[in-house]
Amino acid sequence: MPMRKKFAVILYLILSLSVNGSAGTSIKTEVVTVSVGQQYDSVQPGGESALAVHFDLKKDWHFYASAKTAPGGMNLKITPASKGQIKFAAPVFPKGHLYFDKSSNQKLDVFSDGFTVYLPFSIGQSESARQLDVKIDIDGAVCSDVQCRVPNFDGLIAQIKIDPNAPMAKANFTLPSPVESKPAAVSHAGYSTLVALLLAFLAGLSLNIMPCVWPVLPLIVMRIVEQAKQSSTKSISLGFTFCLGILLFFASLAAANIILQLFYGTVLQWGDQFREPVFVTAMALLLVVLALFMFNVFSFVVPSSIASKSPAGKGYLGAVGMGFLAAVLSTPCSFAVLAAAFAWAQAQPLVPATVAIMTIGIGMATPYAILISVPGLLKSIPKPGQWMELFKQTIGFILLLIAVKLIVSLPQTQRADVLYFAVALAFCVWMWGSWVGYNTKPSRKWLIRIIAVILAVTAGRFLLSAAPAEKQIDWQEYNTNLIEKTKIAGQPVLIKFTADWCLSCQLVEKTVYGHADIAKLIKQKNVLAIKADTTTKDMPATYALKNIYNEPGVPISILFIPGQNDAIRWRSLTFADQLKKFLEKLPSR
Repeated sequence: MPMRKKFAVILYLILSLSVNGSAGTSIKTEVVTVSVGQQYDSVQPGGESALAVHFDLKKDWHFYASAKTAPGGMNLKITPASKGQIKFAAPVFPKGHLYFDKSSNQKLDVFSDGFTVYLPFSIGQSESARQLDVKIDIDGAVCSDVQCRVPNFDGLIAQIKIDPNAPMAKANFTLPSPVESKPAAVSHAGYSTLVALLLAFLAGLSLNIMPCVWPVLPLIVMRIVEQAKQSSTKSISLGFTFCLGILLFFASLAAANIILQLFYGTVLQWGDQFREPVFVTAMALLLVVLALFMFNVFSFVVPSSIASKSPAGKGYLGAVGMGFLAAVLSTPCSFAVLAAAFAWAQAQPLVPATVAIMTIGIGMATPYAILISVPGLLKSIPKPGQWMELFKQTIGFILLLIAVKLIVSLPQTQRADVLYFAVALAFCVWMWGSWVGYNTKPSRKWLIRIIAVILAVTAGRFLLSAAPAEKQIDWQEYNTNLIEKTKIAGQPVLIKFTADWCLSCQLVEKTVYGHADIAKLIKQKNVLAIKADTTTKDMPATYALKNIYNEPGVPISILFIPGQNDAIRWRSLTFADQLKKFLEKLPSR
C-alpha cells in the first residue's frame, strides 16, 4: 500500500475513534466516506445526546457549505428521521473555509478533507427502554475542479439505545457550539436584471473564441462566404437560419429548466451534463476526432446543403444543424464562462430565467448576424496561408488537452478504458481519412471505411461496455490478515494480482471480471474478492506475489476454496468459463 494511502487509512481510523465511541454505520463511495457515532453509548429517557456524522473526503473534493452561494442549491444538508419520541435540534456544522471555484470565478465557503457535523437530540420522558433506528438523509453535491457528483447515501442508520439506567457521566465527544457559516461571496441573485442580462450576453459572445468551437469556424465562414454570392434575400435568410440553430440549442436548455422546475422542483445547473460519465466520454472522444481533423488526418466532405447549393429546404436544414453543432461544441470549454449567468438565472422566476438563457444564445449568434447583415466585412477576413495551417494544428493540441482534462474527470475505473478506446478510435479515423484518396476506387474506399467502422464499434463494445459489470465486484485492497481470517472462517477467497502498467491485466479485466455473471456469482457465493495491486515494488501485494505465492509475474488469479488444500490458479487471459464452474459449485451465502 502506498504511503499516502496508509496515511489516509490511519487518519480515517483516528478521526473515527475520536467521534465514534460506539459502532456506527458507515457508507463508502469513490470520493467520500461517511460514518456516524454517538455522544453516549445509551441514553436515559428525558436525556440529551448527539450523533456525530463524520465525512472523510478524497483529496481535491469538497461539499458546498453555504446555501446562499452553492450552485443549484446543492449545499450539504443532513436530515435525521425516527419514529420514536426523539426530537432533533438544528444540525451543528463546522466552519467552512474559502475555496476559489473556477466554475463561477468566485470564492465560496466549502467543507473538505475530514470534518464532522453534529446532530443534537433529546429523548421523550415517557420513552420506554428500547432501541431506536435513526435514518440519516444526506443531500448535496461533492465537487472537484472539473466535475460534481451526487453520491447515494441511502442506508446510513444510527441505532440509539434507550435505557433508564444508562450511564451518562462520560461522553465520547463534546458537542461544539453552533457555527454560522457566512457566505464568502456575493450571491448572483444580487445582480440587477439589466447587469445579469448584459453578463449573459457577454458570456454568449465569448463562446465564439472558445477552442472547442474553432474546428467548425472554417466551415461556418465558408458557408457565409458562399451565401454572400447568392441573392441578398436568400443569403440573409440562410444566415439567420444558422443563427436560429444556435438559439435552438439554448432554447432546449431553457425548456429543460422549465420542465425541471415545474414538474420536479429542481433547477437546471450549468454543468449538470458533465456529471454524467457517458456525456463526458462522448465529448472527450469528439474532441479527439476534431483534433485529428485539425491535424489533417481526415477532412470534412461538406454537403451541398452546407454550401447552399442544394434546394432551399435542405439548405435551411443544414444551416440549423450547423448552428446547433457550434453551440454544442462550445460546452466543454465554456463551463467557467457560463456558470455565473446560469447561477443567476436559477435564482429567478421562470420568465427572467428563460430570457437570461436565451440571451446567452443571442450573444453567441450576434457576430454571425453582423457578418450576414454587412457583407463588406467578409473582405476583411485574412487570406489563407501557412499561418492559418499552423494555427489550425496548434488548436488541435489544445483540443487534445481539453479531451485529457475531461477523461481525467471520469471515475477512476473508466479512465483507462476511455484512453485505450481514444487511441483505437484515432486509428480508425486515420484509416478512414488516410488510407484512401480522391482517386481511390469506390469499392475499395467503402471496404476500407467499413472495416474502420467495424473496428471502432468492436473496440467500443470491448473497452466501454464492460464497465458496469466490473463495478458490481467489491474489490478489497490486499491484506494478508484479512485473507487468512477469511480462509479460517470458511469463506472462499479470490485474489486478482494486477498492475497498472500490465496490458495483459487489462485484458483479464475485460475477458473475465467484466462479465456480469461472474460478478453476480462472486456476490452470491460470498467470495472475498481481493485486488492485489503490484504496480510498484513497495506494495504488500508485490512482496506476497513472490515470497508467499511463488509466482513470477502478473496477471494471475488465485481461488481458495474452503476444505481444499491446494488453491486454483489461472495464468491465462481467458478463463471465465473455468472460474464460473468453480464459483457455481460453491454454496450460496
